[in-house]
Formats: sequence, structure tokens, C-alpha cells
Amino acid sequence: MSRKRFKDMNCSIAQALEVLGDWWTLLIIRECFLGTRRFSDFEKHLGIAKNILSNRLQHLVENNILEKIEVQQRGSRYEYQLTAQGKDLYTTISAIRQWSDKWIMGKGNEPLLVKDSRTGKPIPAVKVLDSEGKVIQQQHLEIVPGPAADQEMLDRFNTP
Repeated sequence: MSRKRFKDMNCSIAQALEVLGDWWTLLIIRECFLGTRRFSDFEKHLGIAKNILSNRLQHLVENNILEKIEVQQRGSRYEYQLTAQGKDLYTTISAIRQWSDKWIMGKGNEPLLVKDSRTGKPIPAVKVLDSEGKVIQQQHLEIVPGPAADQEMLDRFNTP
């Protein structure tokens, strides 16, 4: 059974899942944030098959999350590093990690702690902030059609 594709869906979450929706992909990105750069190190740290790793790395390069950099003048040896677009996933990866630490791993069972190097204190949980930088609660969020909303989305919001 093949995986459903979302490339034709007019939805930002669906489009993000087209790029990030495979569990190996998120783990590769996590490894990049931990400093992993070489194919063999990804393979070792993740226990991932070479063909799957090769496909996922290529997918991330094609989608501008990673860039492949030649690091040796003779022969081919490459490393992978996050692009600016890839680095922007830090908040997303942090939010997923924090959610799992709270609801799956449990307090006191966190595999990694992320601390502010300036203070040594754990970083606070990711929050949704209003335009003044204050935490906004879910009940105060309003979802409305955006500028690229298609007719189906507009109809969903115009239905009484």
C-alpha cells in the first residue's frame, strides 16, 4: 500500500507533510541539529538502511532543507548541513520534542534537555504569542481563510 500524497492539497500543513512527513526525515533533521553531517554518521546514529538514508537525504536536498557540500578535493566525500530553510525548523522540532517529553516520555524521563547556554536554564516550552509577545490561549485563536484559500475552503467558512 503506497502512502497518500498531498502535493495537490491547498493546505500548508499538507504541503509541509509532503516535505517532512516521513519519520526518518524528522530524525535526520534532528541529527543535523545535533551536529551530524556525514552519511556514515547518520547511518550509525539512526540505524537506517543506506538506500533509505540516501533517498531521504536527496529528498531534503531537493526541498532545500539540507545542502550537500563536497569536503574533499580528490574523490567524492560530502557532508550535509541545514540551509536557512532547514534551520527554521528548530522551533518545530523543539515543539515536537517538548510535546513528547510531556505526554509520552514523562517528566524526569527526557532523553535530551535543551538549555540556554547563557543561563544554563532549560528553554521554556514553545508557545503561541500574540502581536505584543504575550501568550495567547487556544480559545482566543480565530482561524479564517487566507489569501490563497480555494473555493472549497471559502465554502467551509461560509456555511452556517
